[in-house]
Amino acid sequence: QVGGFSWENCGDGSDPVVLQSLSVAPDPITIPGSLRVSAAVSGSKAMASPLKVLLVVEKALGDLWIQLPCIDQVGSCTYNDVCTILDNLIPPGTTCPEPLLTYGIPCHCPFKAGSYSLPASDFILPDVELPSWMTNGNYRVRAAVSNGG
Repeated sequence: QVGGFSWENCGDGSDPVVLQSLSVAPDPITIPGSLRVSAAVSGSKAMASPLKVLLVVEKALGDLWIQLPCIDQVGSCTYNDVCTILDNLIPPGTTCPEPLLTYGIPCHCPFKAGSYSLPASDFILPDVELPSWMTNGNYRVRAAVSNGG
């Protein structure tokens, strides 16, 4: 049995944005169900459009890790500008959804430099139809975020 949820920073701590803490429960996650998340992030400079995210998602297959393809924008995908995606999900000029609003966490670019903290907060995961390759299993995810290189 592979251990539970864990995370690590791949940088040396001097990156423009540093994930300081992240907690996810329950482990394993159940869908549908409730997900409790807490996180803290610090940024030394503003992050503005275009904010590119390269996501690599791998699933354990025995002792091997197999990279999952990008299908319907799910999996190992490159998102050329997360700012545009956020604007499409939450139209500019509307308030950020809870609990982001309560804790002063922005949901639109640019993200100002500073520290952001999300205390343990519950999110309801709806009963969604997941592709068969994204159901039960052990995964690892790497995200690389860049802005103009």
